[in-house]
Amino acid sequence: MKKHNFYAGPSILPQEAIQATADAILNYAGTGLSLLEVSHRSTEFIETVAQTEALFGELMDLPSGYKVIFVGGGASTQFLHVPYNFLQHKAAYLDTGSWSSKAIKEAKLFGEVTVVASSADKNYSYIPTGYEVPADADYFHITSNNTIFGTEILQDPIVSVPLIADMSSDILSRPVDVSKYTLIYGGAQKNLAPAGLTFAIVKVDALGKIDRPLPSMVDYRTHVSKDSAYNTPPVVCIFTALQTLKWIKANGGVAAMEKRAIEKSTLLYDEIDRNKFFVGTVAADSRSRMNITFVMAPEYAELEKEFLALAAEHGIVGIKGHRSVGGFRASNYNALPMESMQVLVDAMQAFEKAH
Repeated sequence: MKKHNFYAGPSILPQEAIQATADAILNYAGTGLSLLEVSHRSTEFIETVAQTEALFGELMDLPSGYKVIFVGGGASTQFLHVPYNFLQHKAAYLDTGSWSSKAIKEAKLFGEVTVVASSADKNYSYIPTGYEVPADADYFHITSNNTIFGTEILQDPIVSVPLIADMSSDILSRPVDVSKYTLIYGGAQKNLAPAGLTFAIVKVDALGKIDRPLPSMVDYRTHVSKDSAYNTPPVVCIFTALQTLKWIKANGGVAAMEKRAIEKSTLLYDEIDRNKFFVGTVAADSRSRMNITFVMAPEYAELEKEFLALAAEHGIVGIKGHRSVGGFRASNYNALPMESMQVLVDAMQAFEKAH
């Protein structure tokens, strides 16, 4: 039975990227060596890194003065790197979920943190608006998409201070005006590569402005100057990222990914709103295209396990919701085909018909 992968991360990747990686694990770039054992300083891999950086930059339409780097540690380590590199006196954060809350916790170790707004009062079911960012903040940090709670910021904020964004789960799913940001970072295990790779797109001339001494590994300048090879990078993940970027380009680029995301998410949201057995958990104007969260209607709550069993019979995997929300979560990353979303909608309709 074909599987329809809705896991939130690690998550679905293009089959072409998976196959190319599998081939390279057996014989990388005609070297007769496995990608698992090739030197990260070999000519072939240095070229792979350069191609990956260049194609990432092309698809993101990077302005001059920005650099793509690849490191380890996941976005959670970046919660530390951000204040280490940018927080001198005060930082501003928007609290929209678990990941932004964790980022706030780390930043408080380095200086004053102003939380300009939070949606915790309604279990992070909406994106706050109408807040003010202090003009004297060293930076303003957002989490653009919230995998657990299913909310997303779909426009680039306009603020008067440096803007930093965790885009772990919606990178490359919509056009972004990178010039509005000082730093964009994220874990790669949603739309880019397997778990183990972290990307950062940094405005180079914004670095080195704070007084504290920086350990080499957390100083972005280290990785910029060494082209992501200061220490051994996650070799396999970078190779897979390159294959994913090639797939995105071949399928129309980021604008086409956004069109796909809108079509697929609209299909599911329309069914959630139509079907009396299901209820969305997010305010309509804050709904994520990447992570669609919903629950059984209260009067049918006891049928949740039955629907999960029916979904499994259709080959649907990974739709059980996070414990913070419950219910269901359908992750709609770039590589998810419309066919899979249609199978989920068909299962929801079959459930309705059966009851």
